[in-house]
Amino acid sequence: MSDVIVHVKNVQKTYKQGSIEVHALRGVTLELARGEFAVLAGSSGSGKTTLLNLVGALDVPTTGEIDVEGRMLSSMTGKDLAELRLRRLGFVFQAYNLIPVLSAYENAEYVMLLQGEPAEKRREKVMKVLESVGLKGMENRRPTELSGGQQQRVAVARAIASEPALVLADEPTANLDSKTGSDLVATMRKLNEEHGITFLISSHDPKVIRHAARVIRLEDGAIVSDERQNGKPAVGYNPVDAATEDSEAWRGGNADGEDYDGD
Repeated sequence: MSDVIVHVKNVQKTYKQGSIEVHALRGVTLELARGEFAVLAGSSGSGKTTLLNLVGALDVPTTGEIDVEGRMLSSMTGKDLAELRLRRLGFVFQAYNLIPVLSAYENAEYVMLLQGEPAEKRREKVMKVLESVGLKGMENRRPTELSGGQQQRVAVARAIASEPALVLADEPTANLDSKTGSDLVATMRKLNEEHGITFLISSHDPKVIRHAARVIRLEDGAIVSDERQNGKPAVGYNPVDAATEDSEAWRGGNADGEDYDGD
C-alpha cells in the first residue's frame, strides 16, 4: 500500500456569483502521507475549506485531479464516492452536526450503523473511542446535555470510531473557548500519534497550528508555504513548480455555476 494517501494535482476551483467568477483555488498541488497530522492554515477566503471539501469528495474541482488511496475521484461513480466517504473518510464539522435526539453513544456509533457493523463490534469500538476522547461516563447524554467542547469530542469520536483512513476536520475549534480548543487538538494529536490516524485540518487557530506536524499555508487560493514544524519543506511540495502552476491558474478557469461560500 502506498504511503501517499492523498494526491492533489494542479487543482483549480472556480465559483460563479452572478456574472463574477471567483477563483477559490488556483492550481493547488500537494501530497499527504499516511499518518500525517497536517493543517491547512489561512485566513477566511484563502481556500482551505474548499480544498478540504474537494479532498472529501463533497465537491468537484473545476480542473485538476484528486487521488485518494490510489483512486482518482473524477473516475468514480456517485455510488463509489458515497462508499468512499462512508468507509474510508471521517468528517469533523465546525458546527458539530450531531443528531440532537441521539445520545453521545448513538451519535458516535452512527457511521458504523450505516456500515452494517454488528452491534457487539459497534459497542466495543464506541466505548473505547469515547474513553479515548475523555467522555467515559457520558455515553447516555444527548447533545443538549453536553458542553460545546464535549459535543465536538463526540464528533471526533464519530469520525474515528469506524477506523477511517483519513479524518478531515473543518475549523474544529472555531466555536470553542481557548482551553477547550487546546484540549481538543491535543486529543486529536494523541489519536494521531498513538493510532496512526491521518488528519487533515483546516484552521486559522494558532493553537491548532502549534500542534501540527505539517502546516500548509494558503493565500488567495494558492499554497504559499508547506513546512514541517522543524522548518523543513514538506515532501511533495516544490516552491518553483507551485509558483509556475499558481501563475498559470491566475489566468482563470471554467466556472461551474456554483455559489462560493467565501472560504
